[in-house]
Amino acid sequence: MSIWSRLGNVIRSYVNNDVAGKSSNRSRDPDLDAAYEELDDYLNGNSGKGSSKTTTWKKPVPEDIKQAFRELGLTLEATAEECKEAYKKLLKTHHPDRHAKNEENLKTATEKTSRVNAAYERLIKWFKE
Repeated sequence: MSIWSRLGNVIRSYVNNDVAGKSSNRSRDPDLDAAYEELDDYLNGNSGKGSSKTTTWKKPVPEDIKQAFRELGLTLEATAEECKEAYKKLLKTHHPDRHAKNEENLKTATEKTSRVNAAYERLIKWFKE
C-alpha cells in the first residue's frame, strides 16, 4: 500500500469519523462523493476529468520529443535532471571507446551514442522553451 493510499484512508476516516480508517459507506452528500472520486483518481495516478496520466506538459508534446524521451528510456513525466542522468548513464554504457576491440560493437555503439546525443539535445531545447 502506497503512502498516498494510506493518506487517502486517513482523510476518509477523519471525514467519516471512522477511527479504524475503513469507511463502509459513502456519504449521502453528492459533493463529498465527488470529492472522494477526485481523491481516488488522484491517488490512482489519474488527473481526473477522464484524462489519463500521459503528460504534465501544458503544451502538446511533438512526436520527436516523445521519441527523444523513449530513446533515453524515460517517460514524458521525466524532469530535466532525470534526462541528464539517463543521458550520462547511456553514454557510459555505449561509449565507442568501450567497444573499440570489436568492430561490429564499435559501429553499434557509435550509432547508439549518436542517437542518444541527438535525443538529449532535442530535450534540452524543449525544456528551455
